[in-house]
Amino acid sequence: MNEKNLTKTIEELHDLLVQKVITPLDLVEEAFANIKENEALNAFITLNDKALDEAKALKEVEEDNLFWGLPIAIKDNIVTKDLRTTCASKMLENFIPIYDATVVEKIKQKHMIIIGKTNMDEFAMGSTSRTSYFGAPHNPRDISKIAGGSSGGSAACVAANLVPFALGTDTGGSIRQPASYTGIVGMKPTYGSISRYGLVAFASSLDQIGPMTTNVKDNALLLNMLVGHDERDLTSSTREKEDFTRKIGTSIKGMKIAIPNYFMSDIVTDEIRKAIEEIVVFLQQQGASVEQVDMRYLENAVTLYQIIAMGEASSNLARFDGVRYGFRCDEPKDVEDMYTRTRQLGFGDEVKRRIMVGSYLLSGKNATEYYNKALSIRDDMKKEFDRIFKDYDLIIGPTTTTVAYGLDESLDDPNKAFMDDVLVIPVNMAGLPGMSIPIAMNKDGLPIGLHIIGNAFDEATMYQLASYIEEGYHGI
Repeated sequence: MNEKNLTKTIEELHDLLVQKVITPLDLVEEAFANIKENEALNAFITLNDKALDEAKALKEVEEDNLFWGLPIAIKDNIVTKDLRTTCASKMLENFIPIYDATVVEKIKQKHMIIIGKTNMDEFAMGSTSRTSYFGAPHNPRDISKIAGGSSGGSAACVAANLVPFALGTDTGGSIRQPASYTGIVGMKPTYGSISRYGLVAFASSLDQIGPMTTNVKDNALLLNMLVGHDERDLTSSTREKEDFTRKIGTSIKGMKIAIPNYFMSDIVTDEIRKAIEEIVVFLQQQGASVEQVDMRYLENAVTLYQIIAMGEASSNLARFDGVRYGFRCDEPKDVEDMYTRTRQLGFGDEVKRRIMVGSYLLSGKNATEYYNKALSIRDDMKKEFDRIFKDYDLIIGPTTTTVAYGLDESLDDPNKAFMDDVLVIPVNMAGLPGMSIPIAMNKDGLPIGLHIIGNAFDEATMYQLASYIEEGYHGI
């Protein structure tokens, strides 16, 4: 057995399975061997102890099913029937769901094999994965660095080839930012395109599930499989399915691309700005038009995120009260004591901080003064994106302000986590698709990501540009 199978693409793996050169069991055994060899990454919280049996049970290859027998990892805030789902928290440390999320149903229908649940920030609250109750995952490019968050475990296991692909979730950059830090491809699709049924909610109007892969085409193929209307999710789009790979490999000549001036400001390090400037030169050489533009409201994105996300989080996390599921404190004196101590002991500091701020923002007159006003400005931000997309096909910029930094850096700075995501949060506010692709390494061998933003439901054009860069760009 070739022990490097999991570095191959979906189509390459499928061909090997069809030709019976390998079996699903080979792939699962390789994944578990990789995970054991890289335990120091702390990428997984729970492994699926039924995965080997599931692989053995797959006998007849489905030639028209690209995903048959392929292993995948799932972020640990997406519920999986009979497989522990913790949200990286003490509150749900021993929670075993009784149903599957819609995306998990789709994965199982394709006879993919879930290898395990990946590490993350507690309840997806953070941008470093350091708020995990189970300790932070490490960056495979340099294990002294953060993998990013909140989908840090998913990013780490894909970047290290423990599995070929994983699912993450993105509320304010939580797929794209760790993708940039670890040098992989991460897509946050248009809000509503993938069902959120079975995703443990953080901020319901912002949360979105998306694919994380080592290459662009695999990402598009996974998105093809994951999208679709779901009656169980009231925000689910009724748009007809399409092939997101259809523009891959086509020319970008004549494509019009915008770069907001704010994205190239001094908040971004010189080395990242230089990498983006070199990409611009390459795109112009290929016949694309790239212009810098002014966009209003981008500087308000972090403030809007703090108000909207924390308000919605305080509401969503009210369900964790020790009554129905999850952690419950020992020997409560009465119901009020049970509520108080369960939440005091069950939640980590970052989650409690966001709940407290969110509860304040939604209380009494504050709801009108802060939350409703934030929603109004958010609508203005969406209209500003609409204005740009009348003249341009795509928007690009850096994904992050810095490369991945040390696991021990900025631990006592709660604002740092929000500023890490300052470039990616506007996409969630507008409900647009955004993706990060690796374009360069800095002098220390740490990845730099390019952020590509598309108009609503125009992921195909994003993949067109991303694949063109992936295939043709090798530095200036």
